[in-house]
Amino acid sequence: MTLAGLPIGNGDDAPPRLLRALGHAQLIAAEDTRRLRRFAARAELRLGGEAGARVVSYYDANESRRAEELLSELRGGRDVLLVTDAGMPGVSDPGYRLVAACADAGVPVTAIPGPTAATTALVLSGLPTDRFCFEGFPPRKGRRSYFADLAGERRTMVFFESTHRLAATLTAMAEGFGPDRRAAVCRELTKTYEEVRRAPLGELAEWARGEVRGEITVVVAGAAP
Repeated sequence: MTLAGLPIGNGDDAPPRLLRALGHAQLIAAEDTRRLRRFAARAELRLGGEAGARVVSYYDANESRRAEELLSELRGGRDVLLVTDAGMPGVSDPGYRLVAACADAGVPVTAIPGPTAATTALVLSGLPTDRFCFEGFPPRKGRRSYFADLAGERRTMVFFESTHRLAATLTAMAEGFGPDRRAAVCRELTKTYEEVRRAPLGELAEWARGEVRGEITVVVAGAAP
């Protein structure tokens, strides 16, 4: 099986190896088949070349069931190319269950490395990068206690968040970590309207009460020693 990372925003970031893999694939498991086909059309690429590739959906709701089907294909000697909407499969996206199943079954897994918003935002944040942890999406409920438990974490922390929950999350972060904790909100990375806003959490929480659009990654400094 091959994991393939798709660009997180700018299609020009697609490496030649990814385009070759998409052009030669027989079976592609995609988080959103329509988005994959739009990406291929923009890249002027035919999935699977002249023979055409079989494209199946692989997303959160069907991941467990589809993993068994794909594992059966792999055991039969057919390669599977796994892609998600953007970034690397398995990083807050489907992929973990299939990789774990392949590992248990002794099926080889490789990867075509691609970008992820987590490390892209980290290096743009201006915060320490020598030690960091990725926390994914914060819970929808119990944010205050969740961030209070992380208040002593000394590594730089990276979070994903949706636009309509951003203000509430930043407010809870300011309460749990303190309003003066340094942070950065990274929006629309690699896209036309990319923005990196660096400020203490208290200021960012106030700013986020206005209209904020796009894909969001939040980077927060670790606790002082």
